[in-house]
Amino acid sequence: MYGVVLLNILWYNVSMKLNYDRKSKDPTYFIQQGFRNGKKTSTRNVARIGKHSELLAITDDPLAYAKEQVAKYNEEWKNKKVTMEMTIDFDEKVKATNDPASASTLRNIGYFYLQQIYHDLQIHSFFQNAMRDRKIEFDPNLVNRFLTYARILHPGSKLDTHRHLDRYYEQPQFNYQHILRTMDLMEEHYDQYISHLFECSNDIVKRNTSVCYYDCTNFYFEIEAPDEDYIDEVTGEIIKGFRKYGFSKEHRPNPLVEMGLFMDTDGIPLSMCLTSGSDNEQTTAIPLEQKLTKMFKGKPFIYCADAGLGSYNIRRFNSMGGRAFVITQSIKKLSDRLQQAVFNDCDYRLLSSDLPISLDDMHSFDRKDPANRALYEDKAYKIINVDNLIDLDLYEEKHYKNGKVKQVKAKGVLKQNLIITFSRKMMEYQRYIRNRQIARAEALLDNLDPETYKKGPHDVTRFIKRTSRGKSGEKAVDRYAIDRDLIAEEEKYDGFYAIATNLDDDAQTIVEISAQRHRIEDCFRVMKTNFSGRPVYHHNRERITAHFMICYTALLIYRLMEKKLDDAGEHFTTDNIIETLKNMNVANVQDMYYMATYTGSKALTAINGIIPLDLDRKNYLPKELNKKIKRILK
Repeated sequence: MYGVVLLNILWYNVSMKLNYDRKSKDPTYFIQQGFRNGKKTSTRNVARIGKHSELLAITDDPLAYAKEQVAKYNEEWKNKKVTMEMTIDFDEKVKATNDPASASTLRNIGYFYLQQIYHDLQIHSFFQNAMRDRKIEFDPNLVNRFLTYARILHPGSKLDTHRHLDRYYEQPQFNYQHILRTMDLMEEHYDQYISHLFECSNDIVKRNTSVCYYDCTNFYFEIEAPDEDYIDEVTGEIIKGFRKYGFSKEHRPNPLVEMGLFMDTDGIPLSMCLTSGSDNEQTTAIPLEQKLTKMFKGKPFIYCADAGLGSYNIRRFNSMGGRAFVITQSIKKLSDRLQQAVFNDCDYRLLSSDLPISLDDMHSFDRKDPANRALYEDKAYKIINVDNLIDLDLYEEKHYKNGKVKQVKAKGVLKQNLIITFSRKMMEYQRYIRNRQIARAEALLDNLDPETYKKGPHDVTRFIKRTSRGKSGEKAVDRYAIDRDLIAEEEKYDGFYAIATNLDDDAQTIVEISAQRHRIEDCFRVMKTNFSGRPVYHHNRERITAHFMICYTALLIYRLMEKKLDDAGEHFTTDNIIETLKNMNVANVQDMYYMATYTGSKALTAINGIIPLDLDRKNYLPKELNKKIKRILK
């Protein structure tokens, strides 16, 4: 079955020419167009003018008439819209191949936007410098480019990425071994690569490094045993294995690798480090900060982290060189004297207005009264001077002559204050969550199996108290009940929050600085969930490091795009942005043009506004898309 379809297609300036058999006595005149789709070139007759004998009925010079028709057609092409005939064979079958599975012929062009930011980071220059004294036959920048795009749009293993390179418009070609060699090259220049990204990112957006947020997370490996330590035969040095057992918030029984990440005030990554999963995370902060200081060329900044990354050594380090710290502090770990000062209902003020207020007033006002809405959203605060670090239950490292390191109580004195805040809104939220946990604990009591009962510090079972009773000479009987004393003890801290700092700024400024720490958790969420940074399938330390360098590059590119959108007043979720780019596929129509198979959206309009590549159209000529690539990569 055949069909002739009239198509109205949007085109750009393309030159047509006259095609006919010059040896024929009665040639047929056609309007012919040339096509180039990547490296492939072809021609196609797009319109029939007529046979020489047929045209004699309307003109004395059919050849001149045919040339006039070509000229008119070219003029219509310049107006970007023509009507042309296309023959479609509905019985034509797809070309058979020896591939085990069918592949999609759609090509993604959404990565063009990512490519613009990647190129602006001048990563190609980094690889040029890294390869200056090497002779290699592949392009590591090309490899890294598509590993980075794939990490954002189609995250998977490196082998999966290599198998599906045909999903991108450029159709890059390189071998799987080139991926591994590129990763080795990146790991060799780890520090230079991270520094290069930071320096070049300043040309894309203005980096705000006044406050640097730090946090750690871990990535699990699906292996049965951790890496063993080994001894260097030459130096006798003990080299610690990389993938080790350590604390996992997910309680996974897998070996881990720990990542430390710094981000700036806008939530854009600054630097990262990788250590063994068994290392104490507090030991990672200062070495990475020292590298950060070199990157900033000595420019001071404020270190902000949670309580787990606020040891005595870290605070002391950030009290020098113009640096400062803003670190959360556990109220439960304060000394009795300081806890008494926290709960003493005096010297509290409203954070918004600095007017005096009492904790009793914060607890007793009617939160449902619209007149109290502002107070419900506000916080009470007080400042306590705590120069004596012993009161903060802080520890420092002590190094012994035998090489062992032990955490001991800090005995130094450091200038700092505690800012205590109380929020009625937070108190209500915490009690809401706890009441739901208590309800679950009460439900567990009905069918509690003593053999499986395990009490966790954050699990609902912490509210279940076990007592053993028995008469003399008889076996004790275990009894389980809700621990009301523990509930009362936890409720005492509801709504309270503490921040330790050596800054002299007002309380509201410091509280706002600390409030942005959640954005670094979002960086980890994006890397782990959206970019599928875990589980990791590499076992070589160098390849593991390179894997996270690729993840870091992807996160940086995504955050830079997000920052440019925010500056333009546009805000979208991570899923909205990635889904838009991922769905931007085009279909090849008989090697003549590409047709968009995606719809418009607010996200697409906004992205095209900050990176004007005009990828919001319905149809594209191959040479037009090729020009866009050349313009980006020039």
